[in-house]
Amino acid sequence: MRHPLMIAAAALGAFVAIAAAPAPADPDLEAALKAPTRSAANMARDRYRHPAETLAFFGVKPGHTIVEIWPGGGWYTEILAPYTRGKGTLYGTGIWPDQLKGLQAKQAADPAAYGHVKLAAFPVFADSDPRVPAGSADVVLTFRNVHNWRMGYQRDGKDYSAEAFRQMFAMLKPGGILGVVDHRLPEDASEERELKSGYIKVSTVKRLAAEAGFVFVAASEVNANPLDTADWKDGVWTLPPVLRLKEVDRDKYLAIGESDRMTLKFRKP
Repeated sequence: MRHPLMIAAAALGAFVAIAAAPAPADPDLEAALKAPTRSAANMARDRYRHPAETLAFFGVKPGHTIVEIWPGGGWYTEILAPYTRGKGTLYGTGIWPDQLKGLQAKQAADPAAYGHVKLAAFPVFADSDPRVPAGSADVVLTFRNVHNWRMGYQRDGKDYSAEAFRQMFAMLKPGGILGVVDHRLPEDASEERELKSGYIKVSTVKRLAAEAGFVFVAASEVNANPLDTADWKDGVWTLPPVLRLKEVDRDKYLAIGESDRMTLKFRKP
């Protein structure tokens, strides 16, 4: 079953825009969103990813100790780095050390903008891996990563999502927040689709979080996309930004936009 927003879109026979509630005014965040170090290509994707509303929903503040899980190409790092510089602490974490080469390249190219970002392993697999100190983080953020752990991405084909949630729980202070954004799979979809499509069920994320000790706080529809049916033969990568099918039906997939995404907030008791 498709979620209600998709059903409504189908009934109208046209695109239904998801009206994002205005984020509370935060001059530091507004400045970070306009930072000259953000690439034009990344800024163009704000309309899909709603960074101001998303970070406001998670309660992120510039003075926080923030852990970004698997920053990849640094889309959110380009916002979080100027946001925290001189005020808070930002960790970029990844499978040590290769997965952090992109962030290291940013630091080498622009130490003034990114030199303060601390690097750590995630998940921690060896005692020698640098890590985020236990109980030190105010906020842990993971954007479009949980489906990778469920699929066993980059770790021997094994599902280590439960261990990933346990390690994120350990990083946080009591009362600290875990913010999760990921590609949303309908609840009636098969487990096989969850393992191969790049989409994951909200119930799976909630279960993993609860088993690690988190308390569910709230969900937001700020990153919903009712045009995404989540049933593409080539998975979520059919849609932008990957566009796996290249020129095949390119305009169709560009019109749909980026995936339908859950935005979930959890708290460490």
